[in-house]
Amino acid sequence: MYLIRMKNCAFFARHGVLDEEERLGQRFYVDAELTVEPDRPLDDDSMQSTVDYGVAYQVIEKIITGQRRFLIEALAQEVGRALAARFPQIRRAEITVRKPNAPVPGVLDYVEVTVVWPG
Repeated sequence: MYLIRMKNCAFFARHGVLDEEERLGQRFYVDAELTVEPDRPLDDDSMQSTVDYGVAYQVIEKIITGQRRFLIEALAQEVGRALAARFPQIRRAEITVRKPNAPVPGVLDYVEVTVVWPG
């Protein structure tokens, strides 16, 4: 087994509980740490034995830029499920979603959640 890490995938989307979050939108950042068990030995040097991270990025993008969610937790969970469904080689997916402009009464860099699949 080995890990594939995708860091700071950035997307513009309209998630959140408040109407202003839907109206204005904001940038969201996603990290995906994927534990992969290849279908074939890595010595084969074959894309079919691993996770194509270009396709994985597209899976993440479709979810993050798609249907509005109130919770970034729900987004992270959906990303993990979708990646595991698309790539059966994934044994574990740790998905982190960051929301830099969370509407909180204070100063912070971002709010983030991490969901592990299977959970």
